[in-house]
Amino acid sequence: MARALAEEHDRELPQVVRALENPNFRLFWSGNFLSNIGTWMQNVAQGWLVLLLTNSAFWLGVVGFAGSIPFLFFSLFGGVVADRMDKRRLLLITQTAMMILAFLLAGLAWFKVITIWELAAIAFLNGVAMSMNAPSYQALVPKLVKREDLTNAIALNSAQFNMSRILGPSLGGYAMALFGVAGNFFLNGVSFLAVLWALLRIEYPPEKLSRHESMWASLCGGFVYLHSERQMRVLVWMTAVVSFLGIPYLTFIPYFAKDQLHVGASGLGWLMACSGFGALLGAITVAARGVIRHRGAVLTFCGVGFFLAIIGFSYSHRFVLSECLAFCEGYSGILMISCFNVSIQHLSSDEMRGRIMSIYTTSFLGLPPLGALVAGELSRYIPTGRALSLMAATAALLFLGFFAFSRPLRELD
Repeated sequence: MARALAEEHDRELPQVVRALENPNFRLFWSGNFLSNIGTWMQNVAQGWLVLLLTNSAFWLGVVGFAGSIPFLFFSLFGGVVADRMDKRRLLLITQTAMMILAFLLAGLAWFKVITIWELAAIAFLNGVAMSMNAPSYQALVPKLVKREDLTNAIALNSAQFNMSRILGPSLGGYAMALFGVAGNFFLNGVSFLAVLWALLRIEYPPEKLSRHESMWASLCGGFVYLHSERQMRVLVWMTAVVSFLGIPYLTFIPYFAKDQLHVGASGLGWLMACSGFGALLGAITVAARGVIRHRGAVLTFCGVGFFLAIIGFSYSHRFVLSECLAFCEGYSGILMISCFNVSIQHLSSDEMRGRIMSIYTTSFLGLPPLGALVAGELSRYIPTGRALSLMAATAALLFLGFFAFSRPLRELD
């Protein structure tokens, strides 16, 4: 009788949130949602602190580089480790490390003894922990839901991430006004308790671990497997283009808020919240549809829309227009990224998923620091907005070229 009532309750859940029927995914989703709110609060405070210490777009690029460059070197090995050990245990270790770093940052900022070099060093260490965390996080999701619910689960993960992008920057802007940047860092540290609690509570089936070969051989095996899958290969290349030429603009939003739009910390929070709101609606669109058809065309043209929004944002001097463009960037960007993620998850085998997701993570999160560094260096010679728009225009042309000349991409459905 109880089972029948539970099944009836499950059927009452709307299609858009059906992956939340699984209690383990529900725990994982809610814990990460609360933690991500804290992370976005810290991101806002970190960018603002860089400007307070240096008033330099160049240093924004340097700190962004320090926080993200570990993804280029450590994510691949994080994927190998994810295929060789319990993913939950690895996540517990990395999340605890990030919590400790947040509290350290809060203490240094509170006592006003932090320097730009210390801020960059902590950003680097946090990036190391995140780079080891990301492949396991991506690879754990398919273990928590049915295969037919994977697209919905990925979309819901994007939704919670982008709801946190709305709440985190908005709360972060007001928290900075009330408590200073140290308060944001402290609240981020507290927020990690939510995801740690969720990880201790979830249960998932035993998994087959790859321990019969060396880490190097296992890593090479992931690249060989990727090279043999033509559709996955082109998706990874396109992800690299987005990461190197598009995503770095996020690092410079504090610059546009302060020097181009002349709004304060709360204005910065609203800009990032508009981007997050657009991404949230994009994630809800994916979740509601359930199945994304013609994914090759969708991700290509959503990507072009994403780059065009960045170009417009880079030249805008009106706050309302910038908010609208940030919304468009968020909406088109999340549709593109969801297509990347869903396609690669479906194309990958379970045995190779950790390594494939680590290659995807390296492409997606490892190249933005190099792009941010390039954009920061270009901003020393030409206006920052012009540098970012030039990079985005190049990316848009490359996306159109991929679609025109890659048959596997056009056939991706």
